[in-house]
Amino acid sequence: MMRVRNVFWRISVLLLVTEVFLTGGFACSEKNERDDQADYSFIYDNIEFDMPRVEEPVFPDYAVSIVDFGAVGDGVFDNSDAFAQAIDNVSEKGGGRVVVPRGLWLTGPIIMKSNIDLHLEDGAVVHFSSDFDDYPLIDTSFEGLNTYRCMSPVHAHGLENIAFTGNGIFDGNGDAWRPVKKSKMTESQWKKLVNSGGVLSDDGEIWYPSEKSKAGDSRDNFNVPDLKTKEDFEKIKDFLRPVMVSIKGCKQVLLDGPTFQNSPAWNIHPLMSRDIIIRNLTVRNPWYSQNGDGLDLESCKNVLIYNNSFDVGDDAICFKSGKNEDGRRRGVPTENVIVKNNVVYHGHGGFVIGSEMSGGVRNVHVANCTFIGTDVGLRFKSTRGRGGVVENIYIFNIDMIDIPTEPIRFNLFYGGNAPLLDDGGNSVPSGKEAKPVPVTEETPSFRNIFMKNIRANGFGNAAFFMGLPEMNLQNIHLENAVLRATRGISVIDADGIVFKNIIVEAEEGPALMLFNGKNVDIEGFGFETGQGGAISVFGPLTRNVNIVQKSVDDIQPFVELGEGVQKSEVLIK
Repeated sequence: MMRVRNVFWRISVLLLVTEVFLTGGFACSEKNERDDQADYSFIYDNIEFDMPRVEEPVFPDYAVSIVDFGAVGDGVFDNSDAFAQAIDNVSEKGGGRVVVPRGLWLTGPIIMKSNIDLHLEDGAVVHFSSDFDDYPLIDTSFEGLNTYRCMSPVHAHGLENIAFTGNGIFDGNGDAWRPVKKSKMTESQWKKLVNSGGVLSDDGEIWYPSEKSKAGDSRDNFNVPDLKTKEDFEKIKDFLRPVMVSIKGCKQVLLDGPTFQNSPAWNIHPLMSRDIIIRNLTVRNPWYSQNGDGLDLESCKNVLIYNNSFDVGDDAICFKSGKNEDGRRRGVPTENVIVKNNVVYHGHGGFVIGSEMSGGVRNVHVANCTFIGTDVGLRFKSTRGRGGVVENIYIFNIDMIDIPTEPIRFNLFYGGNAPLLDDGGNSVPSGKEAKPVPVTEETPSFRNIFMKNIRANGFGNAAFFMGLPEMNLQNIHLENAVLRATRGISVIDADGIVFKNIIVEAEEGPALMLFNGKNVDIEGFGFETGQGGAISVFGPLTRNVNIVQKSVDDIQPFVELGEGVQKSEVLIK
């Protein structure tokens, strides 16, 4: 097998990347260790935008235990009333701490009140009921759409100054809610599940917990049914799995320490809230859990997310702001967010923006995160019909390994109809070109996104950047990256791309494919491919591509121009 190399630049760029990793991020060195739990000033180091300081909630020195109100921690007794009475008592005293001691505490929904710190001591497990009647339908939002949904196990709406602290566990009992496909279980597991109750799909391939759950799954738009009245939703109530922790319209919120696991749908969902600190959490869902996201931050402002661990069934750290017309009508972006020092194991994406981003996402700083085995690393997704603007996103010092698709993926055709994909859905050219449509308020825009110091090893494709033909990705920078993959980088419909000091080691060439790229600057490109050249340029709309290497002879023989590309638009110097 022929191997195409640029050895000099591979070595020199690798040294430069290593040096920058050791010396820090965009401006100066990054502080990785915190000296004290209460001192988190380091979290504001090197932020590129005006970020207000997020103050922690403060509570009066008053505390009660749920045991004081008759709670029994045997995993059988229903402690719903004990939780409610303890929270009411502390609220009436002006606020303080509700303590959950070691034990197994079965309960229905916990309805929070302002000025309450719900504190789970070591060994405390709050296990939410599997009785669907405990969770009434409420008017809320899910997947960015206004709808009805079952009340969340942890319900905090319209509150101020609240916290969830300690080292205990919130368990959402999600398996009681989720339909299960026979193909995902062994024969003995399936037999046990069927014998436990529930109903089967007409073809016997899917188990549902109840007839109402089955009825909901037979409809279009399966996550948010297109129904009009609450009475219609009641007929499929058991299908409407709640997020486990719903924080809506709240101010000054702290989540510090607990494990949140096994949620019916999304795990933690702050919605239209502000001044939030999320730290030191363990967030877990089974790998097979449908919609089993870890954290979905939606239309929120002034947020810190750091020192957390995620291992979930869908996107891990995900930013949203509403979907389509509902999101645009709400018009509340997610903005001013710092994400640092997080680890993600399984998940569909490590750090994700979209696809419900119709209200916009802006001013986000992501640093010092590690993704191990996520389907995608840095994931940006939207589609025609969303609208909204994603801008001013700064990402650096990201390490990734065992990513089966791409460590970096921009897809503005999320949900289908993607151009330039082969029949297997891989991010490689197929010759099918998308046609532009008129730009309207429904056109999403991703721009001003900066990624620096990215290391990734072991995945399918080095990176994938795909905009819309009518709204290209704009001003996307990738600097100091080492990417080892089966295939190289693909860039489709992008304007203002900057690649600086990038190393691509791909088993199949080219190392970089550009299709209809405009105003592209490539400097210090190191490559090694099993077959094919370094850079292939396609598309009749290609304009102003500049390739800068220390020696023209190192790169010129390995640049291929496709049919329709004017030679004057691709300069090598």
